[in-house]
Amino acid sequence: MAYTVGEVARLAHVSVRTLHHYDELGLFEPSARSEAGYRLYSDNDLARLQQVLLYRELGFTLEEIAQVLSDPEFEPLDALINQRMLVADRLMRDGALLALLDKMIATRQGGFQMTKEEMFEIFGDFDPAEHEQEARERWGDTDAYRESARRTRGYTKADWERFKTESDTNGTAMIELFDADIAPGDPRAMDVAEDARLLIDRWFYPCSKEMHLALGRNYLVDPRFKAHYEKMREGLTEWLVAAITANAARPQGHLKRTTS
Repeated sequence: MAYTVGEVARLAHVSVRTLHHYDELGLFEPSARSEAGYRLYSDNDLARLQQVLLYRELGFTLEEIAQVLSDPEFEPLDALINQRMLVADRLMRDGALLALLDKMIATRQGGFQMTKEEMFEIFGDFDPAEHEQEARERWGDTDAYRESARRTRGYTKADWERFKTESDTNGTAMIELFDADIAPGDPRAMDVAEDARLLIDRWFYPCSKEMHLALGRNYLVDPRFKAHYEKMREGLTEWLVAAITANAARPQGHLKRTTS
């Protein structure tokens, strides 16, 4: 089947001008022309365009993409596998960042009250200070960020260790219920969701049921959030968000009470 440049532009969600530019660079050329001289693209052409756009999404320059695709040893299947590895690595890094921000919004104007070695000891390979500027740009104008910054400014290493223990306990309880196939609407699942909410509320900023619901929606729509929970168990994200939703609908008098 032959596609016109306009049809390809609509399919790929790019402009016709972009496709013309790719053609000029020899990056994405039409395999045929109409009698009137218009560009016509085949299914194989579309497959090449997909490769180009994937590499662009991964941050490659057009020159780098041209070198990759012009390599005589280029194999599409191998390329897809390599691209998947790159995306998985990026998701793990972004998931670590966003999971940490979700748990504590762990940056502030004055910096951490810990050495870099202590931060690595608590958070493994993730360095919160490295991403402080990004967090400030994304959430610096919110009340939650300011309150979290105020509270965490005085936290010691022992405080962070205690938080991590509580967070790990909540995560373990979540996984145990999920593995036992406990429905999200079960009171035990709602209790775990409530504990997760109170963890945020207790350590970082007031987290109402409505705010927790908003956080849950982010878990579903943002793949970087989702990667954190899916790394724990595949399907855990949807289960947790369903439990958060059920907990939010639970009458106030039936909410689990957890003391700090």
